[in-house]
Amino acid sequence: SLMRIFASDRVKNFMKALGMQPGEAIEHRMVTNAIEKAQRKVEGRNFDIRKQLLEFDDVNNEQRKVIYHMRNTLLAADNIGETIADFRQDVLNATVSAHIPPQSLPEQWDVAGLEASLQSDFGVALPIQQWLDEDDHLYEETLREKLMTELMAAYNEKEDQAGAEALRSFEKQIVLRVLDDLWKDHLSTMDHLRHGIHLRGYAQKNPKQEYKRESFTLFSELLDSIKRDSIRVLSHVQVRREDPEAEEQRLRQEAEALAARMQFEHAEAPGLDQPEILGEEVDVALATAPVRNDQKLGRNELCYCGSGKKFKHCHGQIQ
Repeated sequence: SLMRIFASDRVKNFMKALGMQPGEAIEHRMVTNAIEKAQRKVEGRNFDIRKQLLEFDDVNNEQRKVIYHMRNTLLAADNIGETIADFRQDVLNATVSAHIPPQSLPEQWDVAGLEASLQSDFGVALPIQQWLDEDDHLYEETLREKLMTELMAAYNEKEDQAGAEALRSFEKQIVLRVLDDLWKDHLSTMDHLRHGIHLRGYAQKNPKQEYKRESFTLFSELLDSIKRDSIRVLSHVQVRREDPEAEEQRLRQEAEALAARMQFEHAEAPGLDQPEILGEEVDVALATAPVRNDQKLGRNELCYCGSGKKFKHCHGQIQ
């Protein structure tokens, strides 16, 4: 069996010329040296494979440490109001920067797009263009401050209606559920990346460096999604004035019911049933779903749903 696994054709032909029979003890120095050399090569290759897998696992473990620390911190906190405030600030800054590039001229601003994004992410309709027309002193930084003031006013009104304690409990339930679901999706995406990353070698790219680079990008997007989706749900939920204890209990129950309806799969967002929170309809679409265009996808192109799989292995799979 050693001959079959490790020896080269040259060694096999040499032994056949000597008249060696299967099962016969190998004593010739040339043959044993050749087999030992081949075995060392195979063992070295196996070591390189294990080392590469370990390096991939190191990347995953570092990300896991960050997420578990975040989750443990949330679980231990009685009040995550400051965390939500930080999330809101980060999401607003990213939303504004996407439509108003920093240090840009007003002619480059996409005001209509900003108004639509604020409606989608924060559930508020703000007449930004009207503000700009009426106030010559409203430039990029002052606009950001005015927007934050408006968003805080809308959320404080919600807090007054629900009660601070009830809303703090609801915030914690939602953020934990968002984090758990998005983390599971991220792990699946990382697994797809890992299985296909070796193909980068054909493009003269280092697979390990490519994996580190892309996994970092995916992880950054994960952290942004946790903030954005948490703020989106909390901004759209509607409450009404009730007994504080009853309101807290109902909000806590609705947190699980709402999160259960949402798998945070952006591709499925438009198909979600619109849930009701305390009798008020809530728009909980978490992101703009990828829309399939009329252009036919190739079998080996990435699927339009954003899963990261090839079309033929996803929605293009033959039943």
